[in-house]
Amino acid sequence: MDASATKSQRLSWRDYLELTKPNVVALMILTALIGMFLAVPGMVPLDVLLWGNLGIALCAGSAATVNHLVDRHVDTKMARTFNRPVATGRVAPLNAILFATVLGVAGLAVLIVFINALTAWLTLASLVGYAVIYTLFLKRATPQNIVIGGLAGAAPPLLGWTAVTGEVHGYALLLVLIIFAWTPPHFWALAVHRKEEYAKAKVPMLPVTHGDRYTRLHILLYTIIMVVVSVLPFVTGMSGWLYLLGALVLGGGFVYWAIVLLIGKKPDAGMDTFKYSIVYLMALFIIMLVDHYLITVPAFFGRSYG
Repeated sequence: MDASATKSQRLSWRDYLELTKPNVVALMILTALIGMFLAVPGMVPLDVLLWGNLGIALCAGSAATVNHLVDRHVDTKMARTFNRPVATGRVAPLNAILFATVLGVAGLAVLIVFINALTAWLTLASLVGYAVIYTLFLKRATPQNIVIGGLAGAAPPLLGWTAVTGEVHGYALLLVLIIFAWTPPHFWALAVHRKEEYAKAKVPMLPVTHGDRYTRLHILLYTIIMVVVSVLPFVTGMSGWLYLLGALVLGGGFVYWAIVLLIGKKPDAGMDTFKYSIVYLMALFIIMLVDHYLITVPAFFGRSYG
């Protein structure tokens, strides 16, 4: 039996699912979903929930597949990614291109037909920003890659908002700003943990180009900026006291881990900080949603029936 036949036998639908980075897409959909609910005082229409999140998820999966394709040679040099489907050859580059195209076209078609053109165009811009501008250019061009390219990954709550309302609102941009500020300390923590792998792959992540100490300090500084930004929904009247309390407690936890990482006495502090950052973002948005309904639902029904 030849090698191509063996590869074909090992290929499964799970390889194509892995191309879409389902865990990353799930976090993006969570923030998009909460963006939808924050845009209205009551329930989001079920058709918007279904078609909006499906379209956004398909486009996010398309962008992730392009990332697998472009980074296939880099992935083989890193322990975290060496077994990815395109890197190992289980999925051929041409098949990955076709898969990404189908997902992207289907996602945009869903958004245009069932949601609105604004959401479709913003989603396309986010797709291009991540798959082309970040993956093809910024990732290999500058140690500030994740800072500049993070805007594409911060778009989902805005997409969720526009899917419901058909317009860009200042509050939706606040949600984008929170994720934009969260992205550098989130990803740099992982980069510190994987510094040697990024150096081997010749990817100019901040700890590779400027060293551990510099990166750890900037993780703390960006974390402080993120905490300040996370308070803005309360300051602007978008959210209430419950959200403020949650944002400060969760932000305090992030600052704690950033300090632990800066001190450098815990070997796995980078990965621990990275893991906490994911919990932080999920919990922050969920608390924001709970706070939203504690405030807006009584007011909504009060206006309707009072």
